Amino acid sequence: MLVSAERFEELVQEALQDLPADLAAAMENVAVIVEDHADNRALFGLYEGVPLTKRGPMSYKGVLPDRITIYQDTISAYAHNEFELKQQVRKTVIHEIAHHFGISDARLDELGWA
Repeated sequence: MLVSAERFEELVQEALQDLPADLAAAMENVAVIVEDHADNRALFGLYEGVPLTKRGPMSYKGVLPDRITIYQDTISAYAHNEFELKQQVRKTVIHEIAHHFGISDARLDELGWA
């Protein structure tokens, strides 16, 4: 399902806006970006950074923001229509944000978000 880069970014923004307010407010020092695809990997999204559960006042100073990357080409290739595209974007955004909060892939799998 191909959409413009602008439309895909809108879907990512919608997924972020749909987060519960208390969860969104708890996100700290994290940037969410969209890229076409991951180099040599078929990923929907990628979290890079220090999860909130691993941060401490002595160990987390002067660092760059965490980075959540959502990969448009991979998600678009998976979806057959805009509904599926929107659902996969939402699932991917939530999955990567969960990593920001320190939730592992194993736990996400248990919860149905892997």
